[in-house]
Amino acid sequence: MLKLPRTIRLDPSDTFVFEHAAEPGEWAMSGAFVFWDRDFESLGQKQRVALRSGFLGVDSLGWSTLAVVTEATDAEFRAVIERLAAQLMDKFGAPDMAAARVAAEEEVAFASSLCDHPPQTILAVQRTVENGEIRERFRTLRPRQSEPGADRLHSHAPAFTFHEVEGEEPTEEIDLLELNKTDRIKADRT
Repeated sequence: MLKLPRTIRLDPSDTFVFEHAAEPGEWAMSGAFVFWDRDFESLGQKQRVALRSGFLGVDSLGWSTLAVVTEATDAEFRAVIERLAAQLMDKFGAPDMAAARVAAEEEVAFASSLCDHPPQTILAVQRTVENGEIRERFRTLRPRQSEPGADRLHSHAPAFTFHEVEGEEPTEEIDLLELNKTDRIKADRT
């Protein structure tokens, strides 16, 4: 069975960290080609985030922090190639459909190579620019295995849990925007 990555959104953060967020469930590519031959210094903050850690959604050309390994049929695989080829023609200036299709086949083959993991494995990317070249590193995140004999609550304990508390509880308010301004002022002085 063929496998390809699909975008996944575990929380709403993609909608405000990227200039344009991919829709959950889109077929995804690495997307590094978007930054080919670009002046990295001229990228805006949200474009830099996409360069550092985004997967490109094929339909929307939006970005997703994570992708999930998904089985694909032959027909879906071919459709992804055709859709990406059309995007390369329309949005990225491919000289003709034949050249766009060849480039799309290469991108889809690379995306498929990232999926040499069981379905539902989460993929993350980290990109850096070294000596003017983009370097990509991919990580996988898999569900934790249940511990034999552990109860349901603790067998897959999340990092945070929420508990309803009755009565008054001490509150602490933090103004993140103000902290950010303070950090910028300190950085400007150094």
